[in-house]
Amino acid sequence: MRIKVLTIFPEMVRAALNESIVGRALEKGLFAVECIDIRAYAQNKHKNTDDYPFGGGAGMVMLAQPIVDACEANAESGQRRIYLSPRGRTLTQRVVEELAQESELMLLCGHYEGVDERALEMCFPEELSIGDYVLTGGETAALVVIDAISRLLPGVLGSAESAADESFTTGLLEYPQYTRPRDFRGREAPEVLLNGNHAHIARWRREQALKLTYDRRPELLETAPLDAKDRAFLQTLRETPPEDAKKRT
Repeated sequence: MRIKVLTIFPEMVRAALNESIVGRALEKGLFAVECIDIRAYAQNKHKNTDDYPFGGGAGMVMLAQPIVDACEANAESGQRRIYLSPRGRTLTQRVVEELAQESELMLLCGHYEGVDERALEMCFPEELSIGDYVLTGGETAALVVIDAISRLLPGVLGSAESAADESFTTGLLEYPQYTRPRDFRGREAPEVLLNGNHAHIARWRREQALKLTYDRRPELLETAPLDAKDRAFLQTLRETPPEDAKKRT
């Protein structure tokens, strides 16, 4: 996969991508990210990429010309173009899985009060939001999208199972995790995880995931794939008195 990022702060994106799992994956050539400086395509004397909005109002608006020229100069056949925007559809794990199937993406990072609508009409038919809040710029949102997608690409994670059994991928929140030492300041790891019975461990983890989802994100249960055992377990949670529910671990 190749991802092109149109931004006025290319070094901000490059710096974040140099680290950790994503940085190692890029170094190995498992996928590629190219940062394109929108400012380099500005045709005005001072290389400005913004101007005052027509109709008045606070802030500045990004100019259509440098964005459109940058897009056209870096366009590829089959390229999916996305503007990171609060008004776009919300990024979810399902959307991430969808985007991970693409061969090439172009992400536009907005700034100030937004982007001249004509640039979007001409080049970026799709808008995507990482949540119901506003950022100072689209670079952070682009990094979130890149990070989420990269985890699903072959070879990026150490184990394919790492991306297959975690929050949202299964439709539920992920179960609690424990590691050494067995006893930490009087708090012991659950015995079921230490007895070597993989069937018991799998069931415990499933029930813990169901509990956490029921307690914290119950709306996810409406679409999560559940079997008869899952539904029976959820029924016991619903029948648990409130004072006992607080003791659930």
